[in-house]
Amino acid sequence: MSHTLSPGLYIVATPIGNLGDLSPRASEILKNADIVAVEDSRVTARLLQHIGTKRPMTPYHDHNAESVRPGLIARMASEAVALVSDAGTPLISDPGYKLVRDARAAGHAVVTIPGPCAAVAALTLAGLPTDRFFFLGFLPPKQQARAEAIAEIAAIRATLILYESGPRLSACLSALAEGLGDREAAVAREISKKFEECVTGSLSQLAERYADAPPRGEIVVIVGPPGEAPPATEADADTALAEALTRLPVSKAAGEVAKKLGLDRKALYARAMELKGQ
Repeated sequence: MSHTLSPGLYIVATPIGNLGDLSPRASEILKNADIVAVEDSRVTARLLQHIGTKRPMTPYHDHNAESVRPGLIARMASEAVALVSDAGTPLISDPGYKLVRDARAAGHAVVTIPGPCAAVAALTLAGLPTDRFFFLGFLPPKQQARAEAIAEIAAIRATLILYESGPRLSACLSALAEGLGDREAAVAREISKKFEECVTGSLSQLAERYADAPPRGEIVVIVGPPGEAPPATEADADTALAEALTRLPVSKAAGEVAKKLGLDRKALYARAMELKGQ
């Protein structure tokens, strides 16, 4: 048993590139955990070697989580179990939430050791609005499923964050441009590594840039939110009023259109009376 860690689950964020980004607290947790649940033991072994320690490891990933989880939950009653992903914060586009859920249900302590996250790091590089953002993970690789997924989020008034692979990047950017409009965007890759870069432009410009030169490395795509709708014109108001007047009395028609188009209700009422008299 660990001499310094209480039993329970420790969710440990690990570097997404530069090993120097591992926090001192994360290092101590990994050095003292009784067992480390990992995506790939080879990746985590290099990290443990970097901090000068060896710890027992057990694979925990999408393919074995259902069978491995009960054993890890049982061990948390008397041991400190650390959960890591290959890079970044566990559970963010990685398996793990069911382990946290079941650990809590069993009454075990759950502790997070925050640190690097590629999605948030890319957001800070992109120069796009950060007050509201929506994380998508990976879009479906097949064209139709991807288009449907994009249609579902087209109206979200937030900056979008998603992961993509190099070979699929250009097609993904083109699909985003078609489904969302040619919004501002950024492609960040190799974050915190020697060849870190963040390229900005419109979705169509970025799709063209990477069409014949798929980039290498871990890639994050950031897409700006939809722009503000242009103000309604007099013609827009007349069209909306004419339609509403086929269903509603003048007062209610003016109120409905005022709410829909963000225009003055009194002015719309007067205009509706004019249209009604025509």
